[in-house]
Amino acid sequence: MRKSDPATRETSQAEVFRGPRSPWRTRYFIDTEFTDFLDCQLISVAIAGEDGREFYGECSDFERSACSEFVRAAVLPQLGRFPSRSMPAAQLRDELRAWLLDVPVKPKRVLCFDYQGDFDLVLDLLDYDMPPGWKCEHIGGRLDAERLEMYFRKYGGRHHALHDARANCYAFI
Repeated sequence: MRKSDPATRETSQAEVFRGPRSPWRTRYFIDTEFTDFLDCQLISVAIAGEDGREFYGECSDFERSACSEFVRAAVLPQLGRFPSRSMPAAQLRDELRAWLLDVPVKPKRVLCFDYQGDFDLVLDLLDYDMPPGWKCEHIGGRLDAERLEMYFRKYGGRHHALHDARANCYAFI
């Protein structure tokens, strides 16, 4: 999904995306939803950039029977908000790769994640072939818990990859 795609604009861009914090790099925050910690299959992936660029996609061919009770209750009911963004894993991989390649090389692109499992799922989806020029950064300890909760109180959407990625972008310090 592009920056201008109205389907992703449930929140005010000015409120969530403050713009890049540095003229030398732009951070892009990833989040995923997945079936279970033991039998981990990708359900959805999202990226929210400091510059307002976004990507969102749902994997249509994961095994629902592999979902934990928590995922069945908290994640699955939120799927389908953007019907055009549900696709087989192979198409999701191609669209994610194309999106990553389309992001301008300058300023430096940094893919940020707060949970190693999110990054591992993205790498797995990309067949461990991250497009060139991307730096990666674990930012789990750099999220302001109060700002994170403020975001979810105002916009909801906890455990939806796109909302969680936006929340991380908003709460990053």
